[in-house]
Amino acid sequence: MPFILVKQTVKDYTKWKPLFDKHGSTRKKSGSKGGRLFRNSQNPNELVVIMEWDAIDNAKKFAESADLRETMEKAGVIGKPEVYFLEQIETFKE
Repeated sequence: MPFILVKQTVKDYTKWKPLFDKHGSTRKKSGSKGGRLFRNSQNPNELVVIMEWDAIDNAKKFAESADLRETMEKAGVIGKPEVYFLEQIETFKE
């Protein structure tokens, strides 16, 4: 199962979130199956997004798109996000 993990810092979470939500339809059309959004408990503008994808190639294409870069810029992403393309190998419970 392919995933993208994105670690990014934004100027203002309350301004970033509506643009992130609006971009959901584009993510879905690109193969996203949804995900989870986390933020640092010490810095609410430092975010981690983990999204599941239908195919790793679709995830890479989306992550490299001009549309995503423009959306991130409008949303106030600071600097270059860290992006990891992951393949799930197992789940576990403690």
